[in-house]
Amino acid sequence: MHFQLTDEQRALRDGTRKLLDGRFGRDRLRAAVDEPALDRALWRELGAAGFFALRLPEESGGVGLGLPEAVLVFEETGRALLPGPLVACELLAGVVDGVAAGERTAGLCDGSAEAVLWEHPADCDELILVEGGGRDAGGAPWRAAGVYRSAPNRVACAPLTSVDPLTPLARVTDFPRAAPLAAGPDPSRLRREAALLTAAQQVGSAVRTVETAVAHARERTQFGAPIGSFQAVKHLCAQMLVRAEIARSAVYAAAVTEGAMDVTGAKLLADEAAVRNARDCLQVHGGMGFTWEADVHLHLKRAWLRAACWGLAAEAEEALAADLLG
Repeated sequence: MHFQLTDEQRALRDGTRKLLDGRFGRDRLRAAVDEPALDRALWRELGAAGFFALRLPEESGGVGLGLPEAVLVFEETGRALLPGPLVACELLAGVVDGVAAGERTAGLCDGSAEAVLWEHPADCDELILVEGGGRDAGGAPWRAAGVYRSAPNRVACAPLTSVDPLTPLARVTDFPRAAPLAAGPDPSRLRREAALLTAAQQVGSAVRTVETAVAHARERTQFGAPIGSFQAVKHLCAQMLVRAEIARSAVYAAAVTEGAMDVTGAKLLADEAAVRNARDCLQVHGGMGFTWEADVHLHLKRAWLRAACWGLAAEAEEALAADLLG
C-alpha cells in the first residue's frame, strides 16, 4: 500500500497554510505574545472555513472529512503556533452548540491527569471534562469513565503561570459533576483523538524549527563561510529532519489505524521531535537564539506544554512496554 497524500489532502494542507500565513503571520504572533486573548474575529473566520467542522457529516453542516485530514490541518496550526483551544473545539464541534461555526469556544480537560489543566480559561464559553483511562499511583482507576459538562463560572480553578506565553492556563480544583453527557463521545476515544491532534501540532512545530534552523544556517556566516557549511551544523540539521519525518510518519499512520498504541507511540515521538528540534534550532542560532526577539523560544515553550498534555512520556513508555510484553 502507498500512503501518499491525495490531491484533495494536499489542497487542504496548502489552503490551511495560506490562510494562517495571511491571518496569523509573525506580526500577529508577536502581538499575541503581548496580549494572549483569543482573536474572536480569526476564530469566526476559521469556523466559516470549516476548520472546526472538518469531521462533522455534511448533512449536519460539516465538511465530512476524516481524522487524517484533521491531522493535516492541525500540523499546520502547530507550524504557525496558532493559539487557542483548537483541539477542544475540533473534538467538541458536534457536542457544544456554536463551536463548529466558530461563534463559541469550548475547553477540554483531561480529568485522568494528576493536574487538571485548563487552557485559555477566560476565553471558553463552556468546559468539558473527560475522565477514564488513567490510573493512580496504586494502580486503581482515577474515576469512572465519563464526559462531563459545565459552565465556566461554576468551575473552581486557580490561575497558573504558563510556560507558553501564548497559552494562558488554570488548574481546575473543583468541577461540578452531574450525570455524564448521555449522547457524549466515548471518553477513551476522546482522549485518544486529543492526543493525536496534539501530536500533529507537535509535528508542525518540529518541521518549522527545521526550516528555521536551515534558513539561519544558510544566512549566518562565520570565518567567511555560511555556518551551514560546517559539518557539526549539517549533522544537527540532518538529525532534526530525521526526527520530524519519523514523527510525521507515525502520526499519519496513527490517523489511519486509530489504534490506541499507535497513537501513544506517535505522541511520544512527536513530543520528542518538537522539544529536541526546538533545542537544536536554538543551538544553531547561537547566542541570538536565547533572545526574546527570536521566535525559537516560542516553539520550545509550546512543545514543553504540549508534551505535558494528554499523556506524559513516562506514561506512554509504560503503556508501550506493557503492550509489547503482551
